[in-house]
Amino acid sequence: MILRIRSREGLERVSIPESESATVATLHSLIESQLGVPAEAQTLSLDPKLLLSNSNSNSNSEAQVSTISDPSASLSSLGLSHGSLLYLSSSLPRLSAPPPPPRSAFAPAGSFGRNKMTIDDLIARQIRITRQENPHCVSASFDRASANAFQLYVSETLAFSIKRGGFLYGHVASDSSLSVQFIYEPPQHATEDLLTLLRDPDEERLVHAIASGLGMTRVGFVFTQAVGRKKSDTGEYTLSAREVAQAAALQAEAAAPEWVTAVVKLEVDEDGGADVHLEAFQMSDMCLKLFRDGLLQTDLPEDADPRLSRVNKEVVVAGKDTKEVDNDFFLVPVKISDHQGPLQCTFPIENRITTVTLRALKSHLDNSKNMPFVKRISDFHLLLLLSKFLDVNSDVPALAECVKNQGTVPEGYQLLIESLAAAS
Repeated sequence: MILRIRSREGLERVSIPESESATVATLHSLIESQLGVPAEAQTLSLDPKLLLSNSNSNSNSEAQVSTISDPSASLSSLGLSHGSLLYLSSSLPRLSAPPPPPRSAFAPAGSFGRNKMTIDDLIARQIRITRQENPHCVSASFDRASANAFQLYVSETLAFSIKRGGFLYGHVASDSSLSVQFIYEPPQHATEDLLTLLRDPDEERLVHAIASGLGMTRVGFVFTQAVGRKKSDTGEYTLSAREVAQAAALQAEAAAPEWVTAVVKLEVDEDGGADVHLEAFQMSDMCLKLFRDGLLQTDLPEDADPRLSRVNKEVVVAGKDTKEVDNDFFLVPVKISDHQGPLQCTFPIENRITTVTLRALKSHLDNSKNMPFVKRISDFHLLLLLSKFLDVNSDVPALAECVKNQGTVPEGYQLLIESLAAAS
């Protein structure tokens, strides 16, 4: 029997030779011998929330998760069978892996050698791919209204049939945690496996002006995974190679240490029920280095295994030279939470199936007559529509700053906004 073990190190497998008589204690021992995690440091659970706890603390969050603690319990009594998935947390580092078998220090060269080695090959083989334990962003909190609006559109309108993406905007705190306050969805084209951003520099300039006035900045990217995404013949995967490459490109473009990539997906439980899950990651420092150095392949053939990222030169993974790397090696999980942010998210959202017009502005203002004017316009998506009729260098930041401070909106802006609504 083979059990799948998900940890902060990624997805691994443990072979159980005598599964009928195997107990939890047996499993602990096999995890130590096969994966190098000390038995006394292991915490096992069927609940993925185990991995959201801080691995460096003696976790109150772990205490809230149901763990597998009886060493004498048989694996069969826990409902575990071939292919079952368990979650593993460890309070100690892994034991040293056995050294790889010795290799010849020299490769044959010239007309007598079949495997010439260049200086670039030698440099690439010095790159060792290891897992990064700690993210640069300690946690990410998502505005509930914005996250819910994004998830509802994907689940109810798109039915998770294709991918969807958006840029995250918010604040980065001094402790390297970040809070997401709104999501901007750029023009895009998507299939089950491919998300192409049709980025509009003019519109992004407006978004930047609004964010600046609100005292916010771009802090990450969120995308969804389609239920019909391509399967891998070699096992399950968290992010596909294309998703890793796209996430690395956006994180490298941002050049922000705390940048996060969030993933929304639909998971079906054993009873046939479906739940929407949101997870957050950072691409590892090594992943970004490979991307910046041009070693991470971004143009992948259709028949590529989605579970494996490809590199242009051989690198060392677990003591072996390879050009294929399990995507999980590049993912650094980030703890997530939610909050109620300062903005509303009730106005129609840009670049979706239905075009947003001034008629939506009139309807929105009519439905919020009893609120202070600044509250009525405290919605990023409404501000984005208004910004197309305002000066991007002066009016847009000024109006956004009114929203930020929740102060009185100058009468001139009120008259302009109301006239735009009336003109619809």
